[in-house]
Amino acid sequence: MHPMATWEIGQGSRGRPLHGIRVLDLSRIVAGPHCTMVLGDLGADVVKVEPPAGDETRRWGPPFFGDTAAYYFAVNRNKRSVALDLKSRAGQQSLRELIMQADVLVQNFTADVATRLHVDAKSVQTKNPRCIHVTLSGFGPEQPDRRGYDLLAQALGGLMSVTGERDGRGLKVGVPIADLTAGTYAAMAIVSALFDRNASGRVACIEVSLIDGVTSLLANQAMNWLLCESTPQPLGNDHPNVAPYGTFQTATEDLVIAVASDAQFVELCAAIGLPDLAADARFATNAGRVDHLEQLRVALNSLFQSAPAGAWLKLLSAAGIPCGLVRTVPAALASDDVRSVTAVEHPVMGTIKQVLGPIRLNGRYLEPILPPPTLDEHRAELLARGPAAGG
Repeated sequence: MHPMATWEIGQGSRGRPLHGIRVLDLSRIVAGPHCTMVLGDLGADVVKVEPPAGDETRRWGPPFFGDTAAYYFAVNRNKRSVALDLKSRAGQQSLRELIMQADVLVQNFTADVATRLHVDAKSVQTKNPRCIHVTLSGFGPEQPDRRGYDLLAQALGGLMSVTGERDGRGLKVGVPIADLTAGTYAAMAIVSALFDRNASGRVACIEVSLIDGVTSLLANQAMNWLLCESTPQPLGNDHPNVAPYGTFQTATEDLVIAVASDAQFVELCAAIGLPDLAADARFATNAGRVDHLEQLRVALNSLFQSAPAGAWLKLLSAAGIPCGLVRTVPAALASDDVRSVTAVEHPVMGTIKQVLGPIRLNGRYLEPILPPPTLDEHRAELLARGPAAGG
């Protein structure tokens, strides 16, 4: 006898906006799991269906936390895990029962695989007409069977071409920004679709691709080309449209200065004792400073190199100039500026530290409801008569 799926809503999310919403997460890697984690933070009840070997990110190490790669813990809190072999009859039956109870299904299979596993939009909404179907892909419905990863999206979407040192080779951003962007957009679309379903009864099929997510991030760089045919280039830490806005050399370490207006530049020059610099015709306006950035950089670096970064930081902060140091990840996470680091307890793995999302509701961060699950951890509570993992 195959296991009967029993999807009871957890009570830990009571009071959060999406409490009572069932999200079936068939995705792996980063974009989909990030999407569903955001929904879980907001109170949705998320069931993560994994293959018998588990989500690939469980093996994306070192480093490892216990037997699981640290990477996995970044995008999988507030979920329950059940392992199903979707190629088997029993796995398909259990999946069908979960689909029939779901409000949302998120998957990132290629179109061919999704169809074979009966988790494409048509198959899912035939089983459950009220289920919002979400596909996360590399390149969208025009190339549904083309595999896509964050690195490819950053490269092909233009982001790598504007990241890196001047005249240097393109570099990817140091975090999976294409995945995280697509996942965040998907979460916003899902919340909007839930609102629309409740208001009108319409049920959406949502598609979000990594390449579209990266392209959306080009922002001012895209407009520089589309409207003015100014080809964006890598500028290191400088800004293509604002100056001085970057890193400057001191006697010890680089100092970050972000001056976003002519008035702020006047204040900067007064604070460092160079009021004539603000009156110089080359630097009096932001456009002039962008055009003459190298000369401006020489003038500022020659002064900043006369004292350690700490001294300049103290002076500029007192004058209200936006500035700072380039922190390491450990230093950033331990700083007073970052208040979103927390921990959640797991009955087997112990204390699991987490970085929360930036959302605060009524002044409070959305603390974890559930820790990231071990593989197939919740089989007993999700499948009433469950066979061995993978069934």
